[in-house]
Amino acid sequence: MAKRIINSVKLGFFVMGGLIFLVLLLYMIGKNRSLFGSSYILKARFENIQGLVPGNNVRFAGIQAGTVKKIEIINDTTIEITMMIDTKMENIIRKNALASIATDGIVGNKVLNIVAVKQVEAYATEGDLLPSKKMISTDEILQTLNKTNKDVAIIAAELKKTVQHLNNSSGLWNLLDDETIPKELRIAVANIRIATQRATKMTNDLQTIVANVKNGKGSVGKLLMDSAIAQNLNDAILKINEVSNEADSITIELNNLIAGIQRDVSNGKGTIHTLLKDSMVVHKLNNSLDNIQKGTDGFNQNMEALKHNFLFRGYFRKQQKAKLQNK
Repeated sequence: MAKRIINSVKLGFFVMGGLIFLVLLLYMIGKNRSLFGSSYILKARFENIQGLVPGNNVRFAGIQAGTVKKIEIINDTTIEITMMIDTKMENIIRKNALASIATDGIVGNKVLNIVAVKQVEAYATEGDLLPSKKMISTDEILQTLNKTNKDVAIIAAELKKTVQHLNNSSGLWNLLDDETIPKELRIAVANIRIATQRATKMTNDLQTIVANVKNGKGSVGKLLMDSAIAQNLNDAILKINEVSNEADSITIELNNLIAGIQRDVSNGKGTIHTLLKDSMVVHKLNNSLDNIQKGTDGFNQNMEALKHNFLFRGYFRKQQKAKLQNK
């Protein structure tokens, strides 16, 4: 009897110990404590944790790295997340690794992802605060999709109106049914092709001309590229300038001379005024011209008489024969 009581007490203690161990195990699991390995603490801060709760997984590059231990509200715009990270990640996660909140699958639980960056820094240690990256939430995606759907509906309605308007337009269908339009379009395309070929040929010719000018070929090329021609042009321009200056001087002198003549005529002085204004001088000039004319006529008569004189007749005949032989 006493032995049975002792066995019952032992069994009671064993069951009680098992229950206590089970409660402790459940507590440790609920607190996300690592029962069979060590861990260290890392932190990150977000404006919105998007439904993340303690116990959610922490992953590094898609690999399970720890769990979320605690979520604490710092202020109205900052929420701090404390993570329990396996010690095997101490030589992998660096201080500049980015923490972000995502969804496990399409509609799964929230997870906290840690992604490495290219810049190399020291490894994260106990209590370090990792930089965070804001992710687009599902609500924002749905709102964007809703707005996009509304825009698509508006576009579809407008497109429907356009199609209906086109269907009701007889002019458009008449235009499409016109069999002469394709032929005219082909002719227009052929003309455009010909014009394009001509433009290409003109462009090639122009390029050839420019190349020849650059190489000093042709009149234009020599004119632009030959330094001797340029020097000759400069000399010619200088001479033209000199002639122009001399012409200006002569013009000034002529103007002065004409002005002097005009003054003499106006003042009754000088030879020009005497010739133009003095009637006596004009009369004398006329008499002189008449006398000269009479003297010339008399001289001609004397020469004609000498031709018939027997003393000079042979001389004039020889002169006449010489003239005929020269012809």
